[in-house]
Amino acid sequence: MKIKALGSQGINASELGLGCMGMSEFYGARNDEESIKVLHHAIDLGVTFWDTADMYGPFHNEELVGKALKGNRNKVTLATKFGIVRDLTNPEKRGVNGKPEYVQSSCEASLKRLNTDVIDLYYLHRRDLNTPIEETVGAMAKLIEQGKIKSIGLSEVSATTLRKAHATYPITALQTEYSLWTRDPENEILQTCKELRIAFVAYSPLGRGFLSGQVKKFEDFEATDYRRFSPRFQGENFDRNLLLVKKIEELASAKNCTPSQLALAWVMAQGENIFPIPGTKRIKYLEENVGALNVHLSIDELKTINDLFPPDAVAGTRYPESMMGSLNG
Repeated sequence: MKIKALGSQGINASELGLGCMGMSEFYGARNDEESIKVLHHAIDLGVTFWDTADMYGPFHNEELVGKALKGNRNKVTLATKFGIVRDLTNPEKRGVNGKPEYVQSSCEASLKRLNTDVIDLYYLHRRDLNTPIEETVGAMAKLIEQGKIKSIGLSEVSATTLRKAHATYPITALQTEYSLWTRDPENEILQTCKELRIAFVAYSPLGRGFLSGQVKKFEDFEATDYRRFSPRFQGENFDRNLLLVKKIEELASAKNCTPSQLALAWVMAQGENIFPIPGTKRIKYLEENVGALNVHLSIDELKTINDLFPPDAVAGTRYPESMMGSLNG
């Protein structure tokens, strides 16, 4: 496992990270004991770039990660997020807050839940359209001055917003969904990150598990699984997208690797500044994901994959229509 520079602000991270969200919510029942084992094993494997957020749970995921960090804090590059506000009386309700005073209070609450004195990478989870990005980032910069965070990240913003933010204070990383399943960042974001020397952190690099080949039918999802409500996993979209995954399975078989490993290798081949953070709550899948580091794709193989899985091939939007307005602000 290589440790690489994460952006240009002095932060380092493992080339493959771990998304912790699913350990607490959205992908079926949680098992804290098993999740702690996964987190500890991740350290053993060198997967030490961990990603969480205050809204996962809500709050539970940071507390879980905090427990796993006990005695291990100096081994992990810790990233968390703020900005998406949830109503504890109505978990389905969402809001966004990027006001300076909220930046401060959210950070202090996250530090307590994570049981740490400093956060390595602190993200604005979604842009608050009612608060200038310069004000939000300015407040985050004050957290650096206070020693509470080491660097600043943004999630799901446009190239224009990224440039405005970066002009206010150097941005270390931009996190956005990216995989064979979601190619939107290729339009402008990836080039902007490269130009500004900003790390690109790819969440859901396995297409929310779909590219693993493990999902065969809609009924496989538990009743509480977010994917039951995602347009890409419903009706004809599901069937069309499953045909795409079968192509990946065939290529992976020829390459003597798993579909997940092929999909992760493809993401990592898109740029040295790209850090995928696949999520899992099972040790066997964690180990499988790490195996992707041994899969090397030639120029011809990358072309074949792109030909079989072009950017506009996936059927359905990433999120339900009601949630699309919060993206790429």
